[in-house]
Parts: sequence; C-alpha cells; structure tokens
Amino acid sequence: MALGALTPPQDPAASTEMLIEFPDNRLLIDLCGEHDKNLATIEQKLSVQINRRGNQLWILGDEGAQNRAAEVLGALYARLEAGRSVEPGDMDRELRMGVARSGDQLEMFRGGKVEIKTRKKLVEPRTDAQKAYVQSLFANEMAFGIGPAGTGKTYLAVAVGVSMFLNGQVDKIILSRPAIEAGERLGFLPGDMKEKIDPYMQPLYDALDDFLPSKQLAKLFEEKSIEIAPLAFMRGRTLSNAFVVLDEAQNASTMQMKMFLTRLGEGSRMVITGDRTQVDLPRGMPSGLADAERLLNSVPKISFNYFTSKDVVRHPLVAAIIEAYEADN
Repeated sequence: MALGALTPPQDPAASTEMLIEFPDNRLLIDLCGEHDKNLATIEQKLSVQINRRGNQLWILGDEGAQNRAAEVLGALYARLEAGRSVEPGDMDRELRMGVARSGDQLEMFRGGKVEIKTRKKLVEPRTDAQKAYVQSLFANEMAFGIGPAGTGKTYLAVAVGVSMFLNGQVDKIILSRPAIEAGERLGFLPGDMKEKIDPYMQPLYDALDDFLPSKQLAKLFEEKSIEIAPLAFMRGRTLSNAFVVLDEAQNASTMQMKMFLTRLGEGSRMVITGDRTQVDLPRGMPSGLADAERLLNSVPKISFNYFTSKDVVRHPLVAAIIEAYEADN
C-alpha cells in the first residue's frame, strides 16, 4: 500500500496529531498543490491543520476530522499513483464523499469508485446523490433525476449514454428537450427549423462536446447515431437500442410526458431529468414530470433519484442562491 500507515505521534505531548507517510516525495508535491493550496483547502473544509515535514504530513485536529483528512489525502494520493492528476473537482468530490465503502460493487467500479469512461475524459460523481444516480442509470431501463440546477443531472446522464454507446450497449443516443420557451415565437426566429431549435438544445450540445472529439461528434450527427431534437419530434417513434434523455422534463405537459415514456423500445434506456421549481408551462397547465412522479413511483424497474442544493457542483454561490429561494417558499 503506497499510503503510509497511520501512526500515533512519537511525542506524548503532541497527542492531538496524526502522522501520515508517503513513499514518493514527487507525488507528495503534486498532492499538496502549488503553494500547498490543496492542503489549505482541506484545512479550511475540515477544520484541521496540516504540517509537512519531508515526506510526512502531520494532521492536527479532533480525531474525527483527522481521520476524514487522512481519507481524503489517501484517496488523492492513490489518484496520483495511478498516473492521474488532482484537479479542483477531484478535491471537491473527495471532500464531499470520502473513500467509497468496500461493499459497493458495480461493473464500472474501480478501486471502490464509480467512473464513467468517455473519449475525452473520465467522469466521476462528486456527491453521494450523484453516485447513487449513476448507479441507477446503469441498473435501470428508466430513471428519473429530479432536483435543482447545477446538480449534474443531465451532464451525468449524457456521460453514461456516451459510455454505453462507446461500449456497444446501445446503437444510438437521442437527446430531447421541450421547446416550451419558444412557443409560437419560433416563427419569428431566423433560419430553418434546426437553426430555430438549436439555441434551446445548446446545453445538450455542450455536454456532448465535453465527452467526444469534435470530428467524431460531427460524424455521429451526420450518421444519426446521435440525435438532438425537441420533444414534439418524438411523436410516432419507437426508440429501440437507444440511450434516450429527456432534459427539462418539468416543461413537458402530461400528454407529452406520456407520449415520450411510451416511446421506449427493446434494448433502450431512458433518463428523464427536471427541476420542479422551474416550470415554464402556461399557468394552470400541470407538469408532466409531477404526474409521472406521482403515477410511476411504485412501478418496478423505474428509479427516482433526488438532488438538493447540497449536490450543486457549480460555483458555491449557486447552492446559496437555491437555498435562499427554497427558504422563501
């Protein structure tokens, strides 16, 4: 094991310190970060003090915080040993989640972690709710992700879809959103139908661009192996051997939601994501997402995964804004 064993301090007077030794001093430099910024982040988040002496780190704080800091440092060092970098997102994930429990077992686990492989990057959940969500996407033919903006619902769904497509588990990826914001104003926008619709689909294009090289992505669009289309375009289709994502599902009407859910064909996976607090439907029109949640919650093989402001992985202010609005309701 590369991470040195945790040992009690040699000096009885320093009984509040914990010692960790790391065999590779070069990796330890990367672990600490430029000007020890990674250590400073851990100190701030966990209310500990970390001192470096050679290839040793001494952690000062209460026992629970010491153990938590040691888990985080050990997990990050293991990443470096595997030849991977430690980015701010990795720090955030380990501080939120800690070391995965050894009992967790899924096909996509490596070293106790959930990982989604795409062509451009390896995607890892950063909160426990995200981890459970990714597990359900692999395990269920239909999954709902419900929660506020910035919690990774759509991003992780697209990542899983790309991973399953690259592994040959599905033949195509179909991404859809209601174009409710456009309404009748579509006719006033310049261009053909695709040019009118594309601005509403842009978040889906952005997610795909994160996971696939641009040339390959363009070819897959040309071959229709990847499709992005408004929800209304799904009517009459049977979607077989496909990974299908409906984003912003709170803006689907009850009839649209029923239409979409019944498109599921053999060999397909379907993911529905939405935020119940951001319904843009006309006043008095019920949200199809709320109805689906009410009607399907007890149906086998359909999973419902929920996120809160604690799962927001954008700027910290986003979580604070969401909490402020929730407190006002």
